[in-house]
Amino acid sequence: MTVFVIIGVVGLLLVIGSMLLGEFIELGDGALSSTGLGVGAIVFGAIGIMTTANDLPTGLVYGGSAVAGIAAVWLSQLAIKRLQATEDGQPLKLVGMTGVAKSDITTQRGEVFLDTPQEIERRMAWSDAPIAEGSRIVVVAQEGSRVKVAPGDGAPTA
Repeated sequence: MTVFVIIGVVGLLLVIGSMLLGEFIELGDGALSSTGLGVGAIVFGAIGIMTTANDLPTGLVYGGSAVAGIAAVWLSQLAIKRLQATEDGQPLKLVGMTGVAKSDITTQRGEVFLDTPQEIERRMAWSDAPIAEGSRIVVVAQEGSRVKVAPGDGAPTA
């Protein structure tokens, strides 16, 4: 039962982290996120605890928990995609906007804050070459809410 409690707690931490920090795990261009993984881990742990408490066979406990966890990940990712598709307002055209790298940016991940009044949150970003945290950046492409950036007009900001 301890395994299920630990996995459930890790899932809870992933969901809380996603709420506080935004999606910090995003695989397959949003096909799998930290929120989805967290929900799946919570369901896996909860089903495992319930079935263990009812003295069901070990194979059924782990198998049922895994199936329920995978189904929860799939359903939560489906819900996330539908919610993202219903966001209000027209998407901003971000190509050409400048900003600051809020984390080190790699070919796979990073975060930026753009210099526009409409932008109140950090955006997930990537770049062809590494960019250091604090560097000025410029947006060169946009895919959904993520942006591809390049080094901007100068050295890292203070």
